[in-house]
Amino acid sequence: MQAQSPIVNRQSTIGNKIRLYLPLIKSLQTSLLLLTGVAGYLSAHTQVNWTDFGQMLPSLFLAIAGSTILNMWWDQDIDAKMKRTHKRPTSAGQVTRDEVFRLGMAVSVIGIGWALMVNWLYGIVVFAGLFFDVVVYSMWLKRRTCWSIVWGGISGAMPILAGRVLAVGQIDLIGILLASAVLFWIPTHTLTFSLKFFDDYQNAGVPTFPSTYGEAVTRFAIALSSVIAALTMGLAAVWIGVTAGVLRVIIVLSAGLFFLAVTTVFRPSDRVNFSLFKYASMYMTFAMLLIIP
Repeated sequence: MQAQSPIVNRQSTIGNKIRLYLPLIKSLQTSLLLLTGVAGYLSAHTQVNWTDFGQMLPSLFLAIAGSTILNMWWDQDIDAKMKRTHKRPTSAGQVTRDEVFRLGMAVSVIGIGWALMVNWLYGIVVFAGLFFDVVVYSMWLKRRTCWSIVWGGISGAMPILAGRVLAVGQIDLIGILLASAVLFWIPTHTLTFSLKFFDDYQNAGVPTFPSTYGEAVTRFAIALSSVIAALTMGLAAVWIGVTAGVLRVIIVLSAGLFFLAVTTVFRPSDRVNFSLFKYASMYMTFAMLLIIP
């Protein structure tokens, strides 16, 4: 039997490593956050600086991916106890903690460094997103209080603010409104998952809204955050100066969100709650598309 050459073996090893590393960046989540950054930039309705825009995409992507990898590194023990996450490469032991940490740090440093070179204020906002996500949310608060989701929401709001900052050169009211909309949208995701995977979080010892305040309060929090997110996004659209037709579409979409939010509170069920979660995600996606020229 003919032995494989060292080059073939090396290529096979590299390919296997890449396949193990890719899930660490949570490509769907990272891509969605990157798209919010694009929406933030284009919301300025000014001529696109293609040099800045072309550098925003990779720098923001790397910073988001780096923070996600570092979260995987820090939460390895928690993920191993949860059915939803125990097959991740980190918790399954397919990659070592040291190599995940090194990868996360390298990707993060490259992303943050690149962002700072593009624009110092943009870079600071991108760094803030990583800091709030990895240090404040994951390391300090996630295992201590269910209110950690607020800081997770703040970190998730930084990409859209970063995109806006890069376009206009400052942190303005519209940027704050857009970031606030994302901040209040994120709990519809995290709180819905805390209900759906209640036992998982209990087994892992992670405090959640359902375990702290009960299911009814959690459903109300989901509904309230959805409504505030919709109102804030609508207000941002008004300040941006969208056309009357676009504003009418946003109002119609908001009406559907309000209906599901009220139904979640007064006629709660897992089906309605998950429908609100999916609708809120689609609402934010369409709203961001509508605010760009």
